[in-house]
Amino acid sequence: MTNFTRYRKTYFIFSGVLIIASIAAIIIFGLNPGIDFTGGSLLEIGYKDERPSIETVKEKLSSFEFKEMYIQPVGEKGIIMRIKEKDLDIDTQEKVLEKLKEGGEIEEKSAGFEAISPIIGGELKKKTRIAIFLALLAIVLYIAWAFRKVSQPVRSWQYGIASLIALGHDVLIPLGVFSVLGHFYGVQLTVPIVAALLTILGYSINNTVVVFDRIRENLIRGRGADYEETVNISIRQTLSRSINTSLTTLLVLFAIFFFGGETLKYFSLTLILGISFGTYSSLFLASPIIVSWIKRK
Repeated sequence: MTNFTRYRKTYFIFSGVLIIASIAAIIIFGLNPGIDFTGGSLLEIGYKDERPSIETVKEKLSSFEFKEMYIQPVGEKGIIMRIKEKDLDIDTQEKVLEKLKEGGEIEEKSAGFEAISPIIGGELKKKTRIAIFLALLAIVLYIAWAFRKVSQPVRSWQYGIASLIALGHDVLIPLGVFSVLGHFYGVQLTVPIVAALLTILGYSINNTVVVFDRIRENLIRGRGADYEETVNISIRQTLSRSINTSLTTLLVLFAIFFFGGETLKYFSLTLILGISFGTYSSLFLASPIIVSWIKRK
């Protein structure tokens, strides 16, 4: 039978290299925030007849080379255009409107581009940090309470700490990837990407708890000659379940990535990275960390 924890040093080195590379990328390149974080300009218009497709509108405005541009349909015949540039001169505004009129006769339009504030303001960022901190604390406390009956040879709260390490691993790597993509390809951090990162937290902790719960059951039943063997038995029992669940999710995400359009492309990419590394960390990182703590004792 495969001894998964035997190769834990290899897992730690692999994950350590990825985490260090991700942190280095974030420090060196930073993250490229989108309109949701920086603010910009907004224009809302309505067409008298049929509204042109979003792809057509983007193609007509491609010559302006805006840093970031979001166009979304409103109602039956309207569109909203948001761009990162905050202060557009009158000449540029008029040229944009002329290009939009090529797609059809405009029924109504705003007097000009309106400056908009960031959707994600300072107060919301602060509340989000507090919410995430409280959620992570609640995870540790819940796992410590759930594992209180198997506090030997590992303290119940150590399962919670191992889960947090795995969570940090699963979120840092996608952030590092987007830091590189933002620096070299201009990919920006948007609200959908942040939503995907928060989704990864829930998905990852779910996978990790499944493995830990099987360890708890096997400890109570006395399976395994020692703790390390019990962990290996538990990983073998949950391996196919974790991989199959993740693969079915990834198949859908790859379909969205390739066929879902530009809007969902990086949202799905974030989930693909997070779920892939989350499956890996729940099986080959969280549990081996606890085994290493036992070995050090």
